[in-house]
Amino acid sequence: MIDLYYWPTPNGHKITLFLEEAGLDYKIHPINIGAGDQFKPEFLAFSPNNRMPAIIDNDPADGGDAITVFESGAILQYLAEKTGKFLPTDVRGRKTVMEWLFWQMGGLGPMAGQNHHFGSYAPEKIPYAITRYVNETNRLYGVLNKRLEGRDFIAGDDYTIADMASYPWIVSHEKQQQDLNDFPNLKRWFENIGSRPATIAAYKAGEGLRSGEMSEADKKVLFGQTSKTT
Repeated sequence: MIDLYYWPTPNGHKITLFLEEAGLDYKIHPINIGAGDQFKPEFLAFSPNNRMPAIIDNDPADGGDAITVFESGAILQYLAEKTGKFLPTDVRGRKTVMEWLFWQMGGLGPMAGQNHHFGSYAPEKIPYAITRYVNETNRLYGVLNKRLEGRDFIAGDDYTIADMASYPWIVSHEKQQQDLNDFPNLKRWFENIGSRPATIAAYKAGEGLRSGEMSEADKKVLFGQTSKTT
């Protein structure tokens, strides 16, 4: 039913988390971002920002032609609305989930991503940049830790797309120079989600696609993009 264009990164894992939890049939089409698959014309035709993940829903709710969706947050929202799962239908509950989904898309993801880049991938170690993004990641962990005080999940009692969006960005907490023991509510939430059968299956789905550390050639493809690249 769902064609998933994917690579095992935090944003990719968001979508397999949903698909496994919802029990939807899907087929993975690997998009090797180090090899430049994201620049192929056939992929750009439905993912114009040359980023994965993207999906093609071959059985949309309106019964019409297949629907394509790019951007991980938009995909999560689309799938939640399609299935009626992991997104409340009441005004206040939906509002809360969408707030925290956008919090991840605009904050946790980009800041942790820059943390990864300057700490692990940049050819030159720039102390200011590393400190800047490690500290901002730490601040965001603190925001999430406070939010999870007295709550099982980000939006309250129920597991939602807000949790699915944030969890993959916490998986690499050690690379982000963060100690989960400093964030007990976050740690509890993280371990709870990590033990879910669907989470285990979601991460297993991407096993074997990525082999070893990113090469210098891969980095050149991934981090050397300009308007002329696309």
